[in-house]
Amino acid sequence: MERRRITIFDTTLRDGEQSPGIALQPHEKAEIAEQLELLGVDVIEAGFPASSPGDFEGVREVARTVGRATVAALARTRREDIEAAAEAVAGARRSRIHVFIATSPLHMERKLGLEPDEVVEQVRFAVACAAAGAHEVQFSAEDATRSDPVFLARVCREAIAAGATTVNLPDTVGYSLPGEHADFLRQIRLRCTELDRVVLSVHCHDDLGLAVANSLAGVDAGAGQVECTVNGIGERAGNAALEEIVMALRVRADASDAETGVVVGEIGRASALVSRLTGYSVQRCKAIVGANAFAHEAGIHQDGVLKDVSTYQIMDPEELGLTMTLPLGKHSGRHAFARACADAGIELSRDELNHAFTR
Repeated sequence: MERRRITIFDTTLRDGEQSPGIALQPHEKAEIAEQLELLGVDVIEAGFPASSPGDFEGVREVARTVGRATVAALARTRREDIEAAAEAVAGARRSRIHVFIATSPLHMERKLGLEPDEVVEQVRFAVACAAAGAHEVQFSAEDATRSDPVFLARVCREAIAAGATTVNLPDTVGYSLPGEHADFLRQIRLRCTELDRVVLSVHCHDDLGLAVANSLAGVDAGAGQVECTVNGIGERAGNAALEEIVMALRVRADASDAETGVVVGEIGRASALVSRLTGYSVQRCKAIVGANAFAHEAGIHQDGVLKDVSTYQIMDPEELGLTMTLPLGKHSGRHAFARACADAGIELSRDELNHAFTR
């Protein structure tokens, strides 16, 4: 079966950096960007140039550093934002301006103070303006999943007509459930057939712990791009975790027609680098990259993996640049204890081993 190639849009340096307390210096953004290139991501969203001089310099440094991946910069529908984004990514081999505006009734009324027709006009202007300043234009309808489908389809149609090459429909506040999210995307595609001519993207937040599940549901519903971050960092409860999406598609290739270009052997290094430079430690039980992800203490589990690792592991940690561990604790069994002794060069008879294990 021929598999669809999913674009991985990494927003660790933009949405990830918006996590409270993270403030990356330009050279740190460039260092992470280099690792993201080794990881094989397709698009690196480097920041929001108009938000501060420091972020502008960070985006520009990434644009100068990256050799293969597309470099994206975020912009509101304001001319000054778009001009700052265009200037910041000008040095990139391949550049993208990512324009966004909210489309839900709540955001339009309470946050923007705009009528729907005014939002449409801003989309039309901003996308056309951005198209003149970069190789690619991405449009995002903020709070898309709480927007009126008819209006959202209209906005998407206008963005595509103005030159958007990617249209992103974010679950900005992590509100969706997976089945609902897939139905939402299918409904918008039916109402706006122009979406078939561009790349449909999903960007899911983890407020209900469903960011990865919703992203995978989006892929099943036809999305060709997934937006994610290393270690799942991001606003509030975070974003969909890159490593989880990539490995879910890889391990469950039987259940999906999609694949990515991520080099999985770089996942461990990318996770460690992002954790070190952001100061955000990785939860021990975090899938894929957590310290416990490939650790087995329970005796039954230890016995199983020592006989056949596939009894309790569905991934090879070495393939990810990680290692399996068999920590000794109150739950450990004789098999693992004997293995630990042997690994430490301690030779024990059967009786000595049993006595030591009992102690």
